[in-house]
Amino acid sequence: MRKVTYSMGVSLDGYIADPGGGFAWTEPDEEVFRFVTEEVRDVGVALLGRRLYETMLYWEDADQNLSWDGPEREWAAIWRPLPKVIFSTTLSTVRGNARLASAGLLEEIERLKGAPEGGDISIGGAAIAAQAAALGLIDEYRARVYPVLVGGGIPFFPQVRRQVDLDLVATRTFRSGVVYLRYRVGG
Repeated sequence: MRKVTYSMGVSLDGYIADPGGGFAWTEPDEEVFRFVTEEVRDVGVALLGRRLYETMLYWEDADQNLSWDGPEREWAAIWRPLPKVIFSTTLSTVRGNARLASAGLLEEIERLKGAPEGGDISIGGAAIAAQAAALGLIDEYRARVYPVLVGGGIPFFPQVRRQVDLDLVATRTFRSGVVYLRYRVGG
């Protein structure tokens, strides 16, 4: 069965965006970028909130951006065809290989878990992750911890109001000081 993963860059003090909504500090170096590219190869569908979807539209124009180097083109070649489900109450249309969610998060994830297609169900964005965590739907948390304190903003870990035991699956430290932590939700 497909697993639901939540993977984002996060500051050491636990935020995916700073108090002003910025996240330039998460721009990966080449080593981290290649790692994230390999990780997304295992994704079968991405669930995104409106803000992250709009941010990721940057990658939909791969054939038009001649300044991109090999790793950027490789990422775009994987990202563009990846099916995406967008959760938004304000968007009426989406572009690329995306569709607006036709049901609630629980219903969408249940349908996707039962689908014959393979690959992980990746959750992108704190609001969607908070809903999924509250419903107990996240199977793995994957954090790329950046060596920076931003002092507030959008937290990586949603408030689920209950203890969630996690089992460490993998770690990796990159030359830049970024530390990857992968945890499976414990039994």
